[in-house]
Amino acid sequence: MRNTRSITIALGIGIAALPLAAASVQAGKPEEVGLSTERLQRIHETMQRHIAAGDISGGVTLVARKGRIAHFEAHGVMDLDAKKAMQKDALFRIASMSKPITGVAIMMLMEEGKIHLTDPVSKFIPEFKNMKVAVAREGTAAGRGGAAPEFYTVPANREITIRDLLSHVSGLVSGPMSTAEANKLGRKPTDTLADYIPRLGSTPLEFQPGSRWSYSPGAGFDTLGRIVEIVSGQPFDQFLRQRIFGPLEMADTTFYPVDKQLLRVAVRYQKTANGLVKQEGGPPSNVYFSGAGGLSSTAEDYAQFGQMLLNGGTLNGKRLLSPRTVDLMSSVHAPDTLPGRPAGRSFGLSVQVVNNAVASNYRVSDGSYGWDGAFGTHFWVDPKEKIVGILMVQTSNQELMRDFENAIMQAVVE
Repeated sequence: MRNTRSITIALGIGIAALPLAAASVQAGKPEEVGLSTERLQRIHETMQRHIAAGDISGGVTLVARKGRIAHFEAHGVMDLDAKKAMQKDALFRIASMSKPITGVAIMMLMEEGKIHLTDPVSKFIPEFKNMKVAVAREGTAAGRGGAAPEFYTVPANREITIRDLLSHVSGLVSGPMSTAEANKLGRKPTDTLADYIPRLGSTPLEFQPGSRWSYSPGAGFDTLGRIVEIVSGQPFDQFLRQRIFGPLEMADTTFYPVDKQLLRVAVRYQKTANGLVKQEGGPPSNVYFSGAGGLSSTAEDYAQFGQMLLNGGTLNGKRLLSPRTVDLMSSVHAPDTLPGRPAGRSFGLSVQVVNNAVASNYRVSDGSYGWDGAFGTHFWVDPKEKIVGILMVQTSNQELMRDFENAIMQAVVE
């Protein structure tokens, strides 16, 4: 872990001297970066309102602007049963916020000339050659319990590519028909990416590649993780540690929290009519490194990653990507006019891109980009306002995400 030292950090409740890990994104007073200390207090009020409503048990919020942390606060508790107060260094299962990290890994290999966005997946995993596409039979629909409709298959019009996987237009395990077939594969606890991913090549695609947008929760980015392994010659977890987490000083970002880290893992809850119910999950795998959703991280760690993107690919004097590559990542690759995308929200390479904030109903600037995790984590980068926003909770709540964005944007005073 990073060494700790005492620095002054601007909190939503004022300025206080508190210990903070020695990080690359350092603290600064809100007014020094065009934010209002008084107005940032509304982040605290927002979190307390959602805690009181029983939406979440607690969380950690962090706001950086112009390269300085202007707000960093823990709220509520990380374990309701133990009444354990939330810690600023709590670890959260970030689920699909793992995807942008996988996206950066792919882009690094692209810069090295080892991968092209137009490369077919079969170039690296031959089992993905000659894939089929599922077509629902006329007059059939999803059955009881969400069962997939009856379908037949036709040849894919073209092969799926790296770009397709990054932008969720591949059709790989992206809907009821393809998911039902993938579920029959039965991934075993001992399976590695090398064991399991080739088997996905036997599943039908949900639609013709590129014809629509549909989220691939696991398969698409797990396949990208396997491609990183093949191209780099390293296990995916090792590649991330050496090439991303090490340079960015993300010491608490990992597939498998160990030792003292486990004591800082926030409990995951689901909101029900009877209140928040603890969600038991199995231990994280130390053999299957899911690029789609397997990582745990802290607010401060992920802020380093977000700041690196905002800086155009560099932090700590270490350059991971060129500014042009970050621009490519955060450009529109799947427009909001593509079937499956909501108005104002396009998709880039591993990140959602807000191309029209008014139409999207998001309180961020046009051109902002980021992504969420299934358990409630949320981040975005706003290049126009030079903001990185990090929300770490362990109960999914879209309303809270929008409220958090609003609380930040209303605090921008210059």
